[in-house]
Amino acid sequence: MALFGSLVIALALAGLHLAALRIRKLPLVPENVTGSFAGGLAVAYVFLHLLPEIAEGEEAIGELLGDTIEVTALFDLGIFVVALAGFTAFYGLDRLATSRKTHGKPDSAGLYWVHLGAFAFYNTLITYTMALRLETGLLFAILFTVAMGLHFVLTDRHLEEHYPRRFAANGRLLLAGALLLGWLLSVIVAPTSTVLVAILTALLGGAVLLNVFKEELPSNRGSSFPWFLVGMVVYSVLLALVTAAAE
Repeated sequence: MALFGSLVIALALAGLHLAALRIRKLPLVPENVTGSFAGGLAVAYVFLHLLPEIAEGEEAIGELLGDTIEVTALFDLGIFVVALAGFTAFYGLDRLATSRKTHGKPDSAGLYWVHLGAFAFYNTLITYTMALRLETGLLFAILFTVAMGLHFVLTDRHLEEHYPRRFAANGRLLLAGALLLGWLLSVIVAPTSTVLVAILTALLGGAVLLNVFKEELPSNRGSSFPWFLVGMVVYSVLLALVTAAAE
C-alpha cells in the first residue's frame, strides 16, 4: 500500500515539475505571489518539519548504535555534518553558476549537467524515502508533498534563470524522471536501514535549506512579504492540525 501511495505522490510531483512554468505564470497572479507563497510554505516546512526530523534521525542512530559504540557529543554532530555537506554542495554549484553569469560568460554545458544532476539526485532522494513517510502517516506525507511540489516552483525559476536555453530543452523532463527513478529504486532496494534513511534525510535537508533560503530571502528577488507570510502561516497551521490529530 505504501509503495502504491508513494507512486501516486511521485507522479503528482513529476506533474508539478512539468507544470512549474505554467504555475509561475498563472493568469492574473503575479509570479512574485506564487513564488513568495511557495517560499513561505517551504520555510515553515524547514523549521517545523525538516529540522525536527533530522534531530529525530540523530536520536534514532544513537539508540541503534549505542550498544556497539560510545555515543559522544561529537558523534551526535555527525548527522548535522551530513546536512551541512548537502547545504555546501548546492551552495558551491550555485556560486559557480552565478559567477559565470556575473562575469558575462555563457552558461557551461558541463556546469549545467552537474547542477542539473545535483537536483536530479535531490529529487531521487525525495521519492526514494516517500514510502517510509507514508508509513509514518498519510497526512504528514501529503503535507511534505505539498511543500516539495510548491518548492519545485522555486527550483524551476532558479534553473531557468541560470540556464534558460538548456533547461527549457530537457531540464524539467529529466527532473520529473528523477522523481520516478527514486520511486523505482525504493521498490528494488527498499530503504530499511535506520542509519541510511537518517543520512539521506539529513543530506536532503541541507539541500532544501540552501535552496529555500537562497530563492526566497534575497531582497532583490521582488518578493511579496504578505504572500510569504500567508504561505508560512498556512503550512504551520496545517502541520499543527495534523500533529494534533496524530496524537
